[in-house]
Amino acid sequence: MNDRSADSDISTGRGLLLPLAGIFFLVVAALLMAAAGFGTRLGLWHFRTGFDLLRYGAYCGSAAALVSLAAAIHSFRSSRRIGLLLTLLALVGSAALTAVPASWKLTAGRLPRIHDISTDTANPPPFVAVMPLRQGSPNPASYGGQEIAALQRQGYPDIKTVVLDLPMAVAFDKTLAAANSMGWQIVAAVPAEGRIEATDTTFWFGFRDDIVIRVAPAGNRSLVDIRSVSRVGISDVGTNARRIRSFVKKLG
Repeated sequence: MNDRSADSDISTGRGLLLPLAGIFFLVVAALLMAAAGFGTRLGLWHFRTGFDLLRYGAYCGSAAALVSLAAAIHSFRSSRRIGLLLTLLALVGSAALTAVPASWKLTAGRLPRIHDISTDTANPPPFVAVMPLRQGSPNPASYGGQEIAALQRQGYPDIKTVVLDLPMAVAFDKTLAAANSMGWQIVAAVPAEGRIEATDTTFWFGFRDDIVIRVAPAGNRSLVDIRSVSRVGISDVGTNARRIRSFVKKLG
């Protein structure tokens, strides 16, 4: 090997340092974000520790983007295709990773900081069967009153009682079928009271939220009210409202 080829190999190795650094930060970000949720779900640490890990993962994702941007400029100027390919990989990956926590933060900033959503805020359906399951939960099962109702109307004005042109018995069966199709764990189904209670577990962090549905007769029609409440956390970042909307859509 002559001196010129040796210098070229050294130069190539140095040229890959920045792209590889971007890949390194990307891998660390991915590991932190995965550990943040699934570690919390497995009970390895408190969910607030999981949130900290998620934040650190976002920092690493941002670092990956910045380093990769610098590497892209350097690789483009030096016409290093391998370096440019690694750089583009790191840029796309970092953008995808940081988009998740960034989206959560933006959503949390524009939505009310509440975790109890009900289609009937004047007379919310009460929990009965799930009460033993909520023992020790930071968030109470009792409704927060007019202050929470006002915040809900401001943030989720579309969440309202569902009216079905069906007698109560038929409406209850239809409602229970819709609840089962949501993949929830059904805790209680009491046709005589028109009450259905269930628990839903979020995928990433494994948060458990409780749902109660009330089916009440209204002449030849039925009124269906659903309430979804988180066991932990001040803000649910819109999770309970999305759950209710999905349920109402399935109820049709």
